Amino acid sequence: MNINFVFKEITFFKKYKTNPIVIGWFLLTLLTIISEIARGAKANNNYLIFENVFYNTIHQLNLYNPYPDVHFDMNHYGIIFSVLIAPFALLPFWAGCLLWSMANAWFLFYVINRLDLDKKKKLIILAIGLIELLTTTHNNQFNPMLTAFIIYPFILVNEEKEWKATFFIAIGFLIKLYGIVALVTFLFSRNKIKFAGSFIGWLLILFCLPMIISSPEFVIQSYTDWYHSIAEKNDLNTSLGIVIGQNISVHGMIQRIFNVQSLSQLWVLLPAAILNLLPLLRFKAYQHKIFQLNYLALCLISVTIFSSSAESSTFIIAVIGVAIWFAINDMKNKWIIGLLIFTFLFTILSPTDLYPNFIQKNFFVKYSLKALPCFLVWAVIVVQLLTHNFIQTQAKEIS
Repeated sequence: MNINFVFKEITFFKKYKTNPIVIGWFLLTLLTIISEIARGAKANNNYLIFENVFYNTIHQLNLYNPYPDVHFDMNHYGIIFSVLIAPFALLPFWAGCLLWSMANAWFLFYVINRLDLDKKKKLIILAIGLIELLTTTHNNQFNPMLTAFIIYPFILVNEEKEWKATFFIAIGFLIKLYGIVALVTFLFSRNKIKFAGSFIGWLLILFCLPMIISSPEFVIQSYTDWYHSIAEKNDLNTSLGIVIGQNISVHGMIQRIFNVQSLSQLWVLLPAAILNLLPLLRFKAYQHKIFQLNYLALCLISVTIFSSSAESSTFIIAVIGVAIWFAINDMKNKWIIGLLIFTFLFTILSPTDLYPNFIQKNFFVKYSLKALPCFLVWAVIVVQLLTHNFIQTQAKEIS
């Protein structure tokens, strides 16, 4: 199957030496967020939550309480998020909301463009991730930026920029726990002492930073409140996920398909953790680019499909992982192409108008099937990481 036609430049865009995929990435994001802003502030609930994190931090109000007069649902991000969202929250609603979504799209684009891959492979990753980017933009989410926070350390560590790499790991972790997965880049670092010191240093700096706009007591209390908020949310997701659209994960899928509501997460998380860690026993493979990129893809997929907090808009993280995996493998292999098509049909397109609402609710949502293709790709990557001859592959690339 020849997919090159997808990436040929339209004559109009050739004239301006600009790729249509890149234009689509930003233009469609812009149109999406404009359409959401046009619906009014209350239609952009997630952004109202984010904005309120900043103002609640300034006024030292509990960040994890409900504020029904401002927004529905609650904040579940760490207090350092108040500093990240501050430049946007200080703007008028429409400007802050628009720039927030565009900043998310831009930073993910920037980081993908920094990957050590040729232009065609980068465009493939962008093309695969575009629809999922629009899905998360409809919800004003932070997930595109978080995806970039996870990817960027893999790039920076190879450039021996540990101080910069550990900043993104630390801030990703302190905003949303998913970011800690990038800590695996410690194993790929050639300056492990510098890495460890930098990471600890950034944790301390970022822990204290919100004190500038609040107080030490409030920041410390907020981390305690955050812990309780996450614990409560996990309990809620695993018991009521089918109602609130949460736990779109392997655990949620098993619960709903087999109707075993009492299934402990440990039955899923423990085997997944072991399989995720086993490839790291292949110490000699660490130095090879393809091993690192495959492991990056594995991390991006894992933090999504094994999280009880995964919702539809979280899957930009997993889909970018699938896209990286597809781009660095044999794109002519029918099984690889088949998994990509399956990912489009069950993951990327499942929340769109391609499917009637009845099918979305009673098939994809009811059984958490958005997670299924990503789980299959995850399983394939684990096998590849455990069995592939990366030394031979590297030698072929050099020759």
